[in-house]
Amino acid sequence: MKSTTETVLYWSLLQTDQWHMHLAATASGLCYVGSHNQPFMELSAWASKRFRNHRLIEDARRLQPYTMALTLYLQGEAKEFGGVPLDLPGTEFQRKVWQALMEIPYGETQSYSEIARSIGRSSAVRAVGAAIGANPLLIVIPCHRVLGKHGALTGYRGGLDMKARLMKLEQEYRAHAGEVS
Repeated sequence: MKSTTETVLYWSLLQTDQWHMHLAATASGLCYVGSHNQPFMELSAWASKRFRNHRLIEDARRLQPYTMALTLYLQGEAKEFGGVPLDLPGTEFQRKVWQALMEIPYGETQSYSEIARSIGRSSAVRAVGAAIGANPLLIVIPCHRVLGKHGALTGYRGGLDMKARLMKLEQEYRAHAGEVS
């Protein structure tokens, strides 16, 4: 029997001087961070795939804590999103991969195979890649910190330009803070 329970997704557009992306949250927490400069259709399409019965409601006030946390990060004033509640529907495997991503230190990178090893699934590199590709929370779950073999920039839902910008932002923050020589 199909569920008739409606999921309400509250959304807003985060806009800073250089960044424009849609955010969405359920009553439980942030569930989606979109790609830079993508239309509302990206969020709408994601919601349709993820939730069988949903309604999107624009509510900038409800999204304000998430918008503020992301804005501070994008302005180089914060390194983490501590205390921001997340709503991460996904498989057990996906959640393990996403947790491993959140453990990559700010400004550092790991390879897909390193992520696979960290979750005890060394031979599941392709499955790890698929789980990373399914990450609904760009930036917050820092899949931009994952590189291909030999440090190559590889796939990113937000595009390789966005991935490179985020990595540069983190490197500059660390250099400014004296964390990197």
